Amino acid sequence: MSEQPDHYFSREPATPEERRQVHVTLDGRDLTLTTANGVYSPDRLDPGTAVLLRGAPHPSPSGDLLDIGCGWGPIALTLALRSPQARVWGVDVNRRALDLARLNAAAAGLHNLTFCEPEDVPAEVRFETIWSNPPIHVGKPALHALLEQWLPRLSPDGRAHLVVQKHLGSDSLQKWINAQDWALTCSRLSSSKAFRILEIRHS
Repeated sequence: MSEQPDHYFSREPATPEERRQVHVTLDGRDLTLTTANGVYSPDRLDPGTAVLLRGAPHPSPSGDLLDIGCGWGPIALTLALRSPQARVWGVDVNRRALDLARLNAAAAGLHNLTFCEPEDVPAEVRFETIWSNPPIHVGKPALHALLEQWLPRLSPDGRAHLVVQKHLGSDSLQKWINAQDWALTCSRLSSSKAFRILEIRHS
Protein backbone atom coordinates (compact mmCIF):
# COMPACT_ATOMS: atom_id res chain seq x y z
CA MET A 1 0.00 0.00 0.00
CA SER A 2 1.10 3.58 -0.50
CA GLU A 3 0.02 6.43 1.71
CA GLN A 4 -2.27 9.08 0.28
CA PRO A 5 -1.72 12.84 0.76
CA ASP A 6 -4.76 12.79 3.06
CA HIS A 7 -4.84 9.67 5.23
CA TYR A 8 -7.49 7.26 3.99
CA PHE A 9 -7.99 6.20 7.60
CA SER A 10 -9.06 9.71 8.70
CA ARG A 11 -12.64 9.93 9.94
CA GLU A 12 -13.27 13.21 8.16
CA PRO A 13 -10.79 13.73 5.27
CA ALA A 14 -9.61 17.33 5.01
CA THR A 15 -9.07 17.43 1.26
CA PRO A 16 -11.82 18.54 -1.13
CA GLU A 17 -13.90 15.57 -2.17
CA GLU A 18 -13.40 15.84 -5.96
CA ARG A 19 -15.41 12.80 -6.97
CA ARG A 20 -14.39 10.78 -10.03
CA GLN A 21 -15.44 7.60 -11.75
CA VAL A 22 -13.52 4.36 -12.12
CA HIS A 23 -14.33 1.39 -14.33
CA VAL A 24 -13.85 -1.98 -12.65
CA THR A 25 -14.86 -5.59 -13.19
CA LEU A 26 -16.16 -7.29 -10.04
CA ASP A 27 -17.27 -10.92 -10.16
CA GLY A 28 -17.50 -10.70 -13.94
CA ARG A 29 -19.61 -7.53 -13.95
CA ASP A 30 -18.30 -4.35 -15.57
CA LEU A 31 -19.20 -1.46 -13.29
CA THR A 32 -18.70 2.29 -13.29
CA LEU A 33 -18.23 3.35 -9.68
CA THR A 34 -17.50 6.61 -7.87
CA THR A 35 -14.39 7.42 -5.83
CA ALA A 36 -12.87 10.61 -4.45
CA ASN A 37 -9.82 12.14 -2.83
CA GLY A 38 -9.22 11.20 0.78
CA VAL A 39 -10.10 7.51 0.38
CA TYR A 40 -7.87 4.53 -0.27
CA SER A 41 -6.78 3.89 -3.88
CA PRO A 42 -9.19 6.37 -5.49
CA ASP A 43 -7.96 5.91 -9.07
CA ARG A 44 -8.09 2.14 -9.53
CA LEU A 45 -8.79 -1.22 -7.98
CA ASP A 46 -5.84 -1.67 -5.62
CA PRO A 47 -3.52 -4.52 -6.75
CA GLY A 48 -3.73 -6.21 -3.34
CA THR A 49 -7.51 -6.09 -3.42
CA ALA A 50 -7.42 -7.61 -6.91
CA VAL A 51 -5.24 -10.47 -5.60
CA LEU A 52 -7.72 -11.11 -2.77
CA LEU A 53 -10.73 -11.10 -5.10
CA ARG A 54 -9.03 -13.57 -7.46
CA GLY A 55 -7.54 -15.84 -4.82
CA ALA A 56 -9.92 -16.09 -1.88
CA PRO A 57 -12.28 -19.08 -1.75
CA HIS A 58 -15.94 -18.43 -2.46
CA PRO A 59 -17.56 -16.68 0.51
CA SER A 60 -20.32 -18.25 2.54
CA PRO A 61 -23.60 -18.19 0.57
CA SER A 62 -25.56 -17.06 3.62
CA GLY A 63 -25.18 -15.46 7.02
CA ASP A 64 -23.23 -12.32 7.83
CA LEU A 65 -20.15 -11.42 5.79
CA LEU A 66 -17.68 -8.63 6.63
CA ASP A 67 -15.28 -6.34 4.77
CA ILE A 68 -12.90 -4.65 7.25
CA GLY A 69 -11.83 -1.22 5.97
CA CYS A 70 -14.21 -1.22 3.03
CA GLY A 71 -13.13 2.05 1.40
CA TRP A 72 -15.26 2.82 -1.64
CA GLY A 73 -16.53 -0.75 -1.59
CA PRO A 74 -14.96 -3.16 -4.11
CA ILE A 75 -14.50 -6.06 -1.66
CA ALA A 76 -17.93 -5.70 -0.06
CA LEU A 77 -19.59 -5.36 -3.45
CA THR A 78 -17.89 -8.55 -4.62
CA LEU A 79 -19.07 -10.38 -1.51
CA ALA A 80 -22.60 -9.19 -2.20
CA LEU A 81 -22.44 -10.24 -5.85
CA ARG A 82 -21.12 -13.70 -5.01
CA SER A 83 -23.46 -14.29 -2.07
CA PRO A 84 -26.77 -12.55 -2.84
CA GLN A 85 -28.56 -14.37 0.00
CA ALA A 86 -26.04 -13.20 2.62
CA ARG A 87 -25.96 -9.96 4.59
CA VAL A 88 -22.76 -8.06 3.85
CA TRP A 89 -21.26 -5.50 6.21
CA GLY A 90 -18.67 -2.97 5.07
CA VAL A 91 -17.03 -1.10 7.93
CA ASP A 92 -14.72 1.90 7.79
CA VAL A 93 -13.88 4.89 9.95
CA ASN A 94 -13.71 7.15 6.88
CA ARG A 95 -17.15 8.65 6.46
CA ARG A 96 -16.43 9.85 2.93
CA ALA A 97 -15.56 6.29 1.96
CA LEU A 98 -18.80 5.00 3.49
CA ASP A 99 -20.85 7.53 1.51
CA LEU A 100 -19.11 6.43 -1.70
CA ALA A 101 -19.60 2.75 -0.90
CA ARG A 102 -23.34 3.28 -0.40
CA LEU A 103 -23.50 5.16 -3.70
CA ASN A 104 -21.63 2.35 -5.45
CA ALA A 105 -23.88 -0.35 -4.01
CA ALA A 106 -26.87 1.52 -5.40
CA ALA A 107 -25.16 1.92 -8.78
CA ALA A 108 -24.55 -1.84 -8.86
CA GLY A 109 -28.17 -2.55 -7.93
CA LEU A 110 -27.17 -4.36 -4.73
CA HIS A 111 -29.41 -4.31 -1.67
CA ASN A 112 -27.82 -6.88 0.66
CA LEU A 113 -25.17 -4.52 2.00
CA THR A 114 -24.83 -2.30 5.05
CA PHE A 115 -21.99 0.23 5.15
CA CYS A 116 -21.33 1.72 8.56
CA GLU A 117 -18.79 2.74 11.16
CA PRO A 118 -17.45 -0.13 13.30
CA GLU A 119 -19.43 0.75 16.40
CA ASP A 120 -22.68 0.50 14.45
CA VAL A 121 -22.37 -3.27 13.89
CA PRO A 122 -24.42 -5.05 16.59
CA ALA A 123 -22.16 -6.76 19.10
CA GLU A 124 -23.94 -10.10 18.77
CA VAL A 125 -23.27 -10.48 15.03
CA ARG A 126 -20.87 -13.29 14.09
CA PHE A 127 -19.37 -13.60 10.64
CA GLU A 128 -19.25 -16.57 8.29
CA THR A 129 -16.76 -14.80 6.02
CA ILE A 130 -14.36 -11.92 6.66
CA TRP A 131 -12.34 -10.42 3.81
CA SER A 132 -9.96 -7.50 4.13
CA ASN A 133 -7.11 -5.61 2.55
CA PRO A 134 -6.19 -4.26 6.00
CA PRO A 135 -4.84 -0.71 6.50
CA ILE A 136 -1.20 -1.59 7.19
CA HIS A 137 -0.13 2.06 7.30
CA VAL A 138 -2.12 2.80 10.44
CA GLY A 139 0.81 1.21 12.28
CA LYS A 140 1.05 -2.05 14.17
CA PRO A 141 -0.76 -1.04 17.39
CA ALA A 142 -3.80 0.30 15.52
CA LEU A 143 -3.76 -2.59 13.04
CA HIS A 144 -3.60 -5.15 15.83
CA ALA A 145 -6.44 -3.43 17.68
CA LEU A 146 -8.51 -3.48 14.49
CA LEU A 147 -8.00 -7.19 13.93
CA GLU A 148 -8.58 -7.91 17.62
CA GLN A 149 -11.96 -6.22 17.26
CA TRP A 150 -13.13 -8.39 14.35
CA LEU A 151 -11.30 -11.69 13.94
CA PRO A 152 -12.60 -13.20 17.21
CA ARG A 153 -16.11 -12.63 15.84
CA LEU A 154 -15.73 -15.38 13.26
CA SER A 155 -18.50 -17.96 13.53
CA PRO A 156 -17.37 -21.49 14.51
CA ASP A 157 -17.14 -22.54 10.85
CA GLY A 158 -16.17 -19.10 9.56
CA ARG A 159 -13.11 -18.17 7.52
CA ALA A 160 -11.25 -14.89 7.25
CA HIS A 161 -8.94 -13.95 4.39
CA LEU A 162 -6.53 -11.02 4.54
CA VAL A 163 -4.25 -9.82 1.74
CA VAL A 164 -0.95 -8.33 2.87
CA GLN A 165 2.17 -7.31 0.97
CA LYS A 166 5.14 -9.54 1.70
CA HIS A 167 7.50 -6.65 2.43
CA LEU A 168 4.92 -4.93 4.67
CA GLY A 169 4.87 -7.68 7.25
CA SER A 170 2.63 -10.52 6.09
CA ASP A 171 4.80 -13.12 7.84
CA SER A 172 5.03 -11.18 11.09
CA LEU A 173 1.28 -10.55 11.04
CA GLN A 174 0.67 -14.27 10.59
CA LYS A 175 2.87 -15.02 13.62
CA TRP A 176 1.14 -12.33 15.69
CA ILE A 177 -2.34 -13.70 14.94
CA ASN A 178 -1.21 -17.21 15.87
CA ALA A 179 0.19 -15.91 19.16
CA GLN A 180 -3.16 -14.47 20.29
CA ASP A 181 -5.50 -16.28 22.67
CA TRP A 182 -8.36 -16.38 20.18
CA ALA A 183 -8.48 -20.12 19.42
CA LEU A 184 -7.80 -19.15 15.80
CA THR A 185 -5.14 -20.45 13.42
CA CYS A 186 -3.61 -18.29 10.69
CA SER A 187 -1.93 -19.91 7.70
CA ARG A 188 -0.69 -18.76 4.31
CA LEU A 189 -3.29 -19.66 1.69
CA SER A 190 -1.37 -18.43 -1.36
CA SER A 191 1.19 -15.98 -2.72
CA SER A 192 0.79 -13.85 -5.83
CA LYS A 193 3.42 -11.36 -6.98
CA ALA A 194 4.15 -9.13 -3.98
CA PHE A 195 1.16 -10.29 -1.93
CA ARG A 196 0.15 -13.11 0.35
CA ILE A 197 -3.36 -14.19 1.27
CA LEU A 198 -3.64 -15.26 4.90
CA GLU A 199 -6.44 -17.57 6.01
CA ILE A 200 -7.77 -17.51 9.58
CA ARG A 201 -10.09 -20.16 10.98
CA HIS A 202 -10.95 -21.68 14.35
CA SER A 203 -8.35 -24.09 15.68
